[in-house]
Amino acid sequence: MTIRHVVAWKLAAVDDAVRGEQAAEVARRLTSLVGVVPSIRALSAGPNAAYAQQNVDVAVVIDFDDVQGLDEYQSHPAHQDVAAYIRSVVSHRMAVDFEVVSS
Repeated sequence: MTIRHVVAWKLAAVDDAVRGEQAAEVARRLTSLVGVVPSIRALSAGPNAAYAQQNVDVAVVIDFDDVQGLDEYQSHPAHQDVAAYIRSVVSHRMAVDFEVVSS
């Protein structure tokens, strides 16, 4: 079983340039968790690339072997540090965790 963790954020900055810099920094910090948090199996993060007025500003998709791996990620000190930065720049968060079904 694979659990896929998907999170997207709208950032609070009004200025487009600042928002772009913060989105890139969020993605960079999340990507830096690969190899640090052992339960991460795959991670892809990045700033929004199109339709800026309608879309969120940055998102991450992370795969784990199971819910226990997700829980280990959530409580890992390195993730807690990244999450603190994200909370400092975000205005809205959306997330979903689902089981990936192989066909």
